[in-house]
Amino acid sequence: MTNHAYVFPGQGSQFVGMGKDLYEESNSAKELFEKANEILGFRITDLMFEGTADDLKRTDVTQPAIFIHSVIAAMEMGSEFQPDMVAGHSLGEFSALVAAGVLSFEDGLKLVHQRALAMQEACEIEAGTMAAVLALADETVEQICEDIDGVVVAANYNCPGQLVISGAVSAVEAACEKMKEAGAKRALILPVGGAFHSPLMEPAREKLASAIGETNFNAPVCPVYQNVSASPQTDPSEIKSQLISQLTAPVRWTQSVTNMIKDGAEEFTEVGPGKVLQGLVAKIKRGL
Repeated sequence: MTNHAYVFPGQGSQFVGMGKDLYEESNSAKELFEKANEILGFRITDLMFEGTADDLKRTDVTQPAIFIHSVIAAMEMGSEFQPDMVAGHSLGEFSALVAAGVLSFEDGLKLVHQRALAMQEACEIEAGTMAAVLALADETVEQICEDIDGVVVAANYNCPGQLVISGAVSAVEAACEKMKEAGAKRALILPVGGAFHSPLMEPAREKLASAIGETNFNAPVCPVYQNVSASPQTDPSEIKSQLISQLTAPVRWTQSVTNMIKDGAEEFTEVGPGKVLQGLVAKIKRGL
């Protein structure tokens, strides 16, 4: 009996034409896509299937698009989808929660839509950015962030030697210089609209907290390894509270995958657009 982990991607995995094959090949998928259009109040399917790369980059489109694609892909697996554990990277945590039965498709999509809008608003309140740092130890990155004046934090622990930092523009730029001096192979500002997973997302966290508070959460069919703690959760109220913290806390992906492997995961399946997580998991544990 192989222990099977299913993982769900976050922002950055979108591509033009995403989900079109599912829509065309399956009536049940088509119904869910149309339901998503209805819930959102615009035809997101048109943007997913025929939109430009720029259309898909908008936070209010990207987040629901990746969520819809991932959840429908999981549902289309039918009885083949038998997870022993699940996890999602940032936005992907919402897809994982729907796939594991914690949230309904409708509630999950409404929360993702609200999350995207709240993040967009937070970006407009205070300009922020993110940067990828390659080939530097986690501790070094954390220490440099701590020493910089202004808001800058480690935001995504993607895999060993690949961290993303996040914060105020000037602080992130200053940190990038220090990272290079400390021997980072690269410290590269990313083309993102804001400082996700940093304290600058506090206004978004507050907005999302009330929406999450009003939403019904069920017990999952298997443990969910959440970004905030990187540990397995099955209690709906704990899942709720970590989901609220997620916007201002780092994504502990390396730690989540390491813990899943420690708890017996032998096979990982990425569900949704792209192959970003396959690459990260392979770097966390070679030969998996």
